[in-house]
Amino acid sequence: MAHRLRKLAATARLSAAQLRHEIGRSVLVIVAIALAVLAVTLLAGLGLGVLETGQDRFDEADQDVWISGGAVELTAGGGMENPIADSHQLAADVEEREDVESASPIAFHAIYVGTEPEPSELELVSGVGVPSEHGGLTLEEGDGFSEGDVHYGEGDYDGPMTREVIVDPRMAERFDLEVGDTIYVGTSPSTAAEEEFTVVGISSSYSQFLGTTTATMPLSELQEITGTTGSDRAAFVTATVAPGADRGAVSDEIQEAHPEYDVRTSEEQFESMFEDQVLLLASGTALVVLAVVAGVVLTVNLLALVASRQRGELAALRALGLSRWLLTGIISGQGIVLGLCGGLLGLLATPPAAFALNHLAASLVGFENLLRTPPIVYLAGGAIAVVVGTLGAAVAGWRTSRYARLEHITE
Repeated sequence: MAHRLRKLAATARLSAAQLRHEIGRSVLVIVAIALAVLAVTLLAGLGLGVLETGQDRFDEADQDVWISGGAVELTAGGGMENPIADSHQLAADVEEREDVESASPIAFHAIYVGTEPEPSELELVSGVGVPSEHGGLTLEEGDGFSEGDVHYGEGDYDGPMTREVIVDPRMAERFDLEVGDTIYVGTSPSTAAEEEFTVVGISSSYSQFLGTTTATMPLSELQEITGTTGSDRAAFVTATVAPGADRGAVSDEIQEAHPEYDVRTSEEQFESMFEDQVLLLASGTALVVLAVVAGVVLTVNLLALVASRQRGELAALRALGLSRWLLTGIISGQGIVLGLCGGLLGLLATPPAAFALNHLAASLVGFENLLRTPPIVYLAGGAIAVVVGTLGAAVAGWRTSRYARLEHITE
């Protein structure tokens, strides 16, 4: 046992000595492996974060059934397609069911907002229209809508306009808004000057759901300023089932009653929106694979170069009685050391990189803690480092056996 330990220690010392002779290339390989590990941890953390954030947003919406007119996509202007016509009537029909507690339409439109009517002072944001303070809306400041969707009236849009709006924290900070302030709202810079709304609350609920800056107002008033009262369009009609009702069964029955729409439970709606990002997921996976392959190739090339440049020394050591397995271990040990060093560097770089990316994501799209790194992410990164180092060691060890021959002793 002691003899084996001495041989192992001697192999480790020889491996370290070889790496010191190739310090520049060794650093390059360590960095390459670290980048491979970092790619795995960050992309895996992003994937987990997107899943958890998306699920959290649907849970916070507190809606059991989602009715849509097909795929809901963002428009170039920052709003969403609103494929459901006569949305108030559809919501009323659904709400008449005994197993449904409430139903309400939601619409999205691109609108211009600002504290000054001049076109240069207006910015494009996502307008959200809801019949009242929709389930899941959490106010951080203010009391919210005073009357709800009274402008809709009996469907004639002849009720009074409350001209109330709830803004998100980013908009409040951008325009230095407080509850009670006035903003201008319209579908274009020219029409915004004619529509004044009062801020009655600040909430990040819809901005976190959409990932954009939002201004939320009663649905009929959003339809009024966007000119869609005639068709009464909405992106979704959502429903909350009655206590004790099975959301899956309710969803299926609503689907049978309204085959022209897509009816899903909240879980199914989240999955359908997630499936639309398959191409993005494939691209992320390809980047991880590319980073891992690059790490393996650089490791193998460095160790093969070391073996090639020192073929004479290896042959001499073989002639002195060192076994081929020991010589292979010298080179293989270098691969393992490089893998461990690169893995450690990549894992140490993960927290600051994740912090920076989360800060960037929060400032750009409003999602906080989008990239999450639980212990399993670090385990995956460490496993990649071990895989890269082991593969590099295995290939380099095989290459070493080609050089540890007596005919190379004079080279």
